[in-house]
Amino acid sequence: MSSAQDPFYIVREEIQDSVDELEKTILVASRDPAYYGLDEVELSRRRNWIGSARNQVAAVRRSVEKGKSNSTFSAHQDMGTSRSNHYTAQDNDDFIASESDRQLLLMRQQDEELDELSESVQRIGGVGLTIHEELSGQERILNDLSLEMETTSNRLDFVQKRVAMVMKKAGIKGQIMLILFLVVLFIILFVLVFLT
Repeated sequence: MSSAQDPFYIVREEIQDSVDELEKTILVASRDPAYYGLDEVELSRRRNWIGSARNQVAAVRRSVEKGKSNSTFSAHQDMGTSRSNHYTAQDNDDFIASESDRQLLLMRQQDEELDELSESVQRIGGVGLTIHEELSGQERILNDLSLEMETTSNRLDFVQKRVAMVMKKAGIKGQIMLILFLVVLFIILFVLVFLT
């Protein structure tokens, strides 16, 4: 089976691509961490995780390649020994069966490790997408809040100018009357709210 058809190589390439994408995402986030709501500790933690994932992929790849080369070497060595020692056909069949079983077991273990690594990368990718969506939502909320604050500030400035103009026109007697009226209104409202 060629390496283009071997499931190990296909999964390995997919995992490697996912790790590369995550590394690019971290690189983009590190340019403006405040925009994404990240600090240096979080960026460092994510960089360390990506390095660990790369090391796991490399270790699995080395393990598979070592397993393949060892099985090829041991098969050739054992076949040469069997010819020189004139092993029976049954011994050869047993050896081939045991080697085949060992290879199947090794491939299953490697498949399980690759599946675990793939799931881990997918989880991290999902977390990255969720973080991106949350940050986008928070950005929209902040923009809306900023717009509302600006509108409210403009209205408050307008009201303050109008009150200042009315106070100026009313004179000192008008101001005193207005203050007395507001105090009486406050007392009436206080009585209505707290005593009834």
